[in-house]
Amino acid sequence: MSYQLASREVNGGLAPSDKNATDIGFQAIVGRSASLRKAIQFSMRIATRKGTTVLIVGATGTGKGLFARGIHYAGSEAQEPFVTVNCAAIPANLLESELFGHERGAFTDARVRKLGLLELAGAGTLFLDEVSELPPNLQPKLLRALEERLFRRVGGTDEIEARCRVIASSNGSFEDALSEGRFREDLFYRLNVLRINIPPLSERGDDQVILARYFMEQISHEIGVAPKPLSADAIDVLKLHNWPGNVRELKNVMQRAITLCDGPEINATHLSIFDWHGNGRGRKDDPGQAIQIPDIGMTLAEVEAEALRITLKMTRGNRSAAARILAISRPTIHRKIREYGLEDGV
Repeated sequence: MSYQLASREVNGGLAPSDKNATDIGFQAIVGRSASLRKAIQFSMRIATRKGTTVLIVGATGTGKGLFARGIHYAGSEAQEPFVTVNCAAIPANLLESELFGHERGAFTDARVRKLGLLELAGAGTLFLDEVSELPPNLQPKLLRALEERLFRRVGGTDEIEARCRVIASSNGSFEDALSEGRFREDLFYRLNVLRINIPPLSERGDDQVILARYFMEQISHEIGVAPKPLSADAIDVLKLHNWPGNVRELKNVMQRAITLCDGPEINATHLSIFDWHGNGRGRKDDPGQAIQIPDIGMTLAEVEAEALRITLKMTRGNRSAAARILAISRPTIHRKIREYGLEDGV
């Protein structure tokens, strides 16, 4: 099968006794912004409350899985299994068996008894990623497991105790799922006992640059090359981009930049994140403009003036940043602004 059903971390895998805790706990979360540290501090408090259901909400790529692991490995159940399953990645007809297990003969091809992830998690943690995509027919069964701490395997009659802590995550689509009737309100309230909101990368200040340098070190080490510094224009671009894909997008951008760069430092060109010919997606101020050349054409001076205007809007009037992005000097950009009459527009 082409999809991954689940992953399981046990004492023989990623338990702290076998792997450096900095690789799997809260120490693995990189950043200094106040919003991120607040989320981490709250999560560390939650980790000490054994068995409490947790809901982690954040956009795609913000690190919900890292927070779930942090809670698990900072708690008393750290030596117990950590089991994760993506509710959106497994076909609905298989997910019930994966979560709750099945008895022999419960359905075609059920030749042996199979333990579900809820059972395999033991006294550890079951992480339900993208839980808002859980099929409606499974929601009552999960609700009962959370409320009564009991469930049955598919085709079974025995009551099995659910001993694990459940941590669920969503990318923020709960509102739509609830309003459309695709997700039960009672299950949402049961999951939303302790809620952690992870800030998007665009709201984390200088963390964009901190993470870029972190990924530079990490990726360079993995591929056996020397890390390179970020140029001033690269730092400007990192701060101005809106990062719709969050930390995951930033890591991919850095991986591409390291591959493309054959000079002494990473510059804005290597980052390749501004869509100059598109609709401006991904920029914090979202100019939503590209240079449009009419049928009658434009002079080179007119093209230059439009490029300067868009760049100044993108940098919110920061002339130094615009000069670095356009690879011209500060005196030149001041002269061009006066020449094209853009003083009042920036």
